[in-house]
Amino acid sequence: MSQAGQNLKYLRKLRGWTQEEFAVKLGIKRSLVGAYEEERADPRLEVLEIVGDTFKLSLDELLLKDLSNTGDSFLAKRRQQKMMTVDRNVIHFVPVKAAAGYLAGYADSEFIDELNTFTLPMLAGGNYRAFEIIGDSMMPTPSGSIIVGEKVDDSEDVKNDQAYIVVSRNEGIVYKRIVKNNRLKNKLTLVSDNPQYQPYQVNAEDIVELWQAQMVISKVSAQQRWDMNSLATMVNNLQSQVTTLKKKMN
Repeated sequence: MSQAGQNLKYLRKLRGWTQEEFAVKLGIKRSLVGAYEEERADPRLEVLEIVGDTFKLSLDELLLKDLSNTGDSFLAKRRQQKMMTVDRNVIHFVPVKAAAGYLAGYADSEFIDELNTFTLPMLAGGNYRAFEIIGDSMMPTPSGSIIVGEKVDDSEDVKNDQAYIVVSRNEGIVYKRIVKNNRLKNKLTLVSDNPQYQPYQVNAEDIVELWQAQMVISKVSAQQRWDMNSLATMVNNLQSQVTTLKKKMN
């Protein structure tokens, strides 16, 4: 019996894609993805070839193997290959489209293994991850930038007023500066570089991951220039925010 339908469903969920997103990647209608996954229709050869190229799988593996059985799957082989490159500081990349899946699978080695990776030779040894950010709350860092962060295992090690990728249960994945409150150690204040956005607090217990920003990767064409009036306004707003924060912390 062909395993193709169940394997397509497994691979789609592994990447955190909806049926609509998977259909776009395969160049077919969403209803066909549903039909394949529910085994009401057999995937066409050209569809299987696209899936095979995407996940580095053979047709035999797609048709005959149960890929969810990780003991005998390509995932086990991929994890072994990744372990062989651990000394190269492999950085897993979390694009915006994978953010929802990341919140559910950040602790799942299978999910992490399927993220795209890259290396940066200028980084010292450590545990790094890259996140795509969208929005203008951290301007002048432009929307669409990639933030490379180093893992912080304990919130007590957070450095005041430094930029972090904060992964929390309620706020999702955000890029902010963290201001620590000496009186309220169970709360952290997240501050945007763009003064048009007000600071807000998160409970330390809601935070599941912290990554201290080490590098910003962005397109040259996306970088914004500030005029003197904009800079003056920004400084005034920042001073006002700092004054407000000091009052709250004292």
